[in-house]
Amino acid sequence: MGFIAWLIIGGLAGWIAGNIMRGGGFGVLGNIGVGIVGAVVGGFLFSLLGLQAGGFIGSLVTATVGAVVLLWVISKVRKA
Repeated sequence: MGFIAWLIIGGLAGWIAGNIMRGGGFGVLGNIGVGIVGAVVGGFLFSLLGLQAGGFIGSLVTATVGAVVLLWVISKVRKA
């Protein structure tokens, strides 16, 4: 997958996760960052569960799930 595809998936996943977790996102660069880090987190979580997702949609779902988990953890840490 090319670099541009990583940015597109990261941006979409970050935007979706921001909307799911009660927010409008973090701007273009913030959404991309959350989405890319979320993709790593999601890939790790999916591998722990024995799940595998392929293609553009699978990558987007994995990144979005990871970004939601990442935002949830960040919100818990900020409250503590």
